[in-house]
Amino acid sequence: MSSIQPKTYESSPPRNVAFLGLGVMGYPMAGHLALAGHRVTVYNRSAAKSAAWGAEFAVANGPACAETPRLAAADADMVFCCVGNDDDLRSVTLGADGAFAGMKPGAVFVDHTTASANVARELYTAAKNIGLQFIDAPVSGGQAGAQNGALTVMCGGDTAAFDSVKPVGMAFSKAFTLMGKSGAGQLTKMVNQICIGGLVQGLSEAIAFGQKAGLDVNQVLDVIGKGAAQSWQLDNRGKTMVADKFDFGFAVDWMRKDLGLALDEARRNGARLPVTALVDQFYADVQAMGGQRWDTSSLIRRLK
Repeated sequence: MSSIQPKTYESSPPRNVAFLGLGVMGYPMAGHLALAGHRVTVYNRSAAKSAAWGAEFAVANGPACAETPRLAAADADMVFCCVGNDDDLRSVTLGADGAFAGMKPGAVFVDHTTASANVARELYTAAKNIGLQFIDAPVSGGQAGAQNGALTVMCGGDTAAFDSVKPVGMAFSKAFTLMGKSGAGQLTKMVNQICIGGLVQGLSEAIAFGQKAGLDVNQVLDVIGKGAAQSWQLDNRGKTMVADKFDFGFAVDWMRKDLGLALDEARRNGARLPVTALVDQFYADVQAMGGQRWDTSSLIRRLK
């Protein structure tokens, strides 16, 4: 069974691209680039994952696997990346084996990692200083969005660089939007995660309340999902929360990392995030229960 669902790809001239990081998100994102007709070279810290990707997407345009980010990026017009955090991002961009050392002048590095706005600005400047371009482009939509090629991508950087990568990035996206200068993509993703944290906690409390009240909670969700309480979280996670299933991709560990970025930024810019801080601690409780790899809807486990 394929790891992705092929879609109707927008017409875009074939480009030489690289993709760094073949995790839950990166693996299908790189796959969509290959199926859209682009010549893709991949790099992953685990060579076995690169080999598996190469075997799955061994299409006519000849996907290839590289041993270092520098080698992956050597002939690329664009280098896409999706790794874990700020330090992981620096490790694949900087240094003798980093992508920046191998990229040709004018090439664009597009970072889909959810990272800090500070590292986005740092790498934007580092890229500019050596004749490269950098776009911070975190994504929303989770594993299902990556597999279906339906991610929402929020970008920060220069307009010309953004315009050059958008037609290619639409292979794995339903929306690819420039939000402002360098760092604006990461800041927008923080807004996204703040919203999700509050929504999931509210949904958890609502379901737990309905269960204690003796209601048919699945029926309740069907009814309130037609009114003002409707949300993506209710539609896609409500009934799985009732069923006590929490294996839908975006892990609690990752959410705590993301909320930590938002809370750090809030300390810098003076924003008040009382609910976000509370939900972050609730996710810490879930981690202590052994739920580090449960998906974010597992907040309800605290209430049972």
